[in-house]
Amino acid sequence: MKLGLQLGYWGAQPAANHAELVAAAEASGFDSVFTAEAWGSDAYTPLAWWGSSTERVRLGTSVLQMSARTPTACAMAALTLDHLSGGRHIVGLGVSGPQVVEGWYGQRFAKPLARTREYIDIMRQVWAREAPVTSTGPHYPLPLRGDDATGLGKSLKPITHPLRPDIPVMLGAEGPKNIALAAEIADGWLPLFYTPRLADTYNEWLDDGFARPGARRSRDDFEICATAQIVITDDRAATYEAIKPFLALYMGGMGSEDTNFHADVYRRMGYAEVVDEVTELFRSNRKDEAARIIPDEVVADSAIVGDIDHVRSEVKRWEAAGVGTMLVSPGSVAELEQLASVI
Repeated sequence: MKLGLQLGYWGAQPAANHAELVAAAEASGFDSVFTAEAWGSDAYTPLAWWGSSTERVRLGTSVLQMSARTPTACAMAALTLDHLSGGRHIVGLGVSGPQVVEGWYGQRFAKPLARTREYIDIMRQVWAREAPVTSTGPHYPLPLRGDDATGLGKSLKPITHPLRPDIPVMLGAEGPKNIALAAEIADGWLPLFYTPRLADTYNEWLDDGFARPGARRSRDDFEICATAQIVITDDRAATYEAIKPFLALYMGGMGSEDTNFHADVYRRMGYAEVVDEVTELFRSNRKDEAARIIPDEVVADSAIVGDIDHVRSEVKRWEAAGVGTMLVSPGSVAELEQLASVI
């Protein structure tokens, strides 16, 4: 089992200790550092900033929102960071949801699976640099065609020769079709709310992708990097209470009331009634109540909280389920170093 530092995205203000956490992760043998984005801070700027002080850890995004950048712009950012880091970059991508895609980026959300396939194909053309980049669309036609185009667009190769012609791409996927797509066309999967209890179900979806003609990877060389809450403590109840507001936000406040992919994850775990109640309370601005009604078992299903023996046992269970890297978010250097020593 490898450890990755998940810095996430900023809240109202930048975190004050990320420089210290990144340095400690590098010194403690962590495999990777990941950043994220929502509708505030972006993922690439902090990753490049903090990554510039490292020499060994891989630098990943978990995840970039596809609608924030055209596929060629994303490929440019990736090849740039890959050069600067000496070939340590991982591109983690996700489609986000219609609330953010249409409300924040002003882009169309339709056909997310087809858009993902087309997006990654274009990026890989850029990095391969074998021919001018083209795409027949329909989502990202290159060169642009149609009545609103000048007709002067020209297919181009990147000026800069990529350090690596094939930068790893991982998908932040939650639904069965998207997870199968990750297994088919990507190098890894970045689950947010993973539970080893459903490993057999996940494996069915992944096997669907691995079995498709032209699948890029097999189970042997496909990475599962799961974001995980791991807290070593003797006060499990207090930690559960601290995690519940985060779960309430994702269950009840992300996306729209009828379209929330994070909530759907918990429905597939078997917690549909909890999700419905949390959503109703959260959207009635009763957020504290929404958090309080989440049962401890829901938290425990996708988090590891307890003493050292419990944490070690659970990490082994996640590893046996197929997880190769756990992306953790310790609050301090001391917590990070303790996790490194235990895991």
